[in-house]
Amino acid sequence: MSFPLFIASRYLVSRSKRTFISVISVMSVLGVAIGVAALVIVMSVYNGVTDEMREKILGANPHIMVMSTRAGAFDAVSANGEGASPLERIRSVPGVVSAAPFLYAEVLLSTPGGATGLVVRGVDPAQAETMPLLNRLEDGDAESLGKSGGPAGILVGHDLARRFHLRPGSRVNLMSPAGQRTTVGFVPKLKSFRVAGIFKSGMSEFDSRLAYVSLTAAQELMGFPAGRVSGVEAFVRNPYDAVDIARDIAESLGAPFYTRNWIDMNANLFAALQMERFGMFIVLLMVILVGSFSIITSLIMLVMEKTRDIAILMSMGATAGAVRRIFMLQGAIIGAVGTSLGYVLGIVLALLLKKYQVIELPPGVYMMDTLPVIIEPLDLAVIGVVAMFLCFVATLYPARQASRLIPAEALRYE
Repeated sequence: MSFPLFIASRYLVSRSKRTFISVISVMSVLGVAIGVAALVIVMSVYNGVTDEMREKILGANPHIMVMSTRAGAFDAVSANGEGASPLERIRSVPGVVSAAPFLYAEVLLSTPGGATGLVVRGVDPAQAETMPLLNRLEDGDAESLGKSGGPAGILVGHDLARRFHLRPGSRVNLMSPAGQRTTVGFVPKLKSFRVAGIFKSGMSEFDSRLAYVSLTAAQELMGFPAGRVSGVEAFVRNPYDAVDIARDIAESLGAPFYTRNWIDMNANLFAALQMERFGMFIVLLMVILVGSFSIITSLIMLVMEKTRDIAILMSMGATAGAVRRIFMLQGAIIGAVGTSLGYVLGIVLALLLKKYQVIELPPGVYMMDTLPVIIEPLDLAVIGVVAMFLCFVATLYPARQASRLIPAEALRYE
């Protein structure tokens, strides 16, 4: 063990009757530990919330939407995609796993329990298994959307079904404002549907305002000719490659087609989450900063108490650099011990929170019922580096003052 490290470790624990310095050192360790633990827990929760929201958004939305600025540009895209040049060109782009046409419409839902506005998406029933949201329904099945005979099937959200007491087999009516052209103008068209299934995305705006029907049923409801669609939705192998793949699709199709990807469509949400995460990191960093101020206090008081010892060490040949290293090492030890304790406390509490889910969130208010927790090694590394840096900076002034001590002046009145 080096000379500065030996002296620093001895100074950390006071063996004299005056243990005030040791108490301050313990408080410094606890301050750093609590700050690190708080940061670990909060950052883990933020990671979990962001990941959960991302999964729910990906489950309810396509990775890429291909649309056109000209009406009828997708008329060549049939329901089964056979011989559809734009659709085949989208499917041929590297990275695209599946692509299917869709029809988007705003309608009025009428049930015995009341009425409400609704967004209807017409989809190809054969491609329903490629859509994460429709691949795991809460009740019913998506394959019955394409069954012939009787009213067409419709898939409704969990909140909508609970509000109007709907279950598989229930009858509902959809009224399209576009309707059909007559001698007196457009007359709203009314079509009866049978609830084929209920989905739950976890996002209230989808579960209460979104429904799925077959592409053919949507075209009939809106009075569109066969083959008329709003666009093509594509799913890619890696969702984080959606930006580059969307650009490749746009370049392949050219005008009047354009693309939108799930990252751009939810950019404001993720930007807000990132800003909140950064703000919370700064706020909790203040806790570690308080611990570092305690280190300054303890070291300054230690220098004042050990003035005679420092003077004797310098008289025996200890250099100013060695004395400076003694107090810098002492602050570093306090920071390392506090950071280690904070890691242990934060990770243990985060794992307990993940396992037992003791904090429950109000259903229907948030996208999740409990707080998800994901511990990222990169976050742990950043927290540790920042904590150690603050503790190191806190040692500079006391160490500098100790190294500038003049032995003759310190021993004059001893």
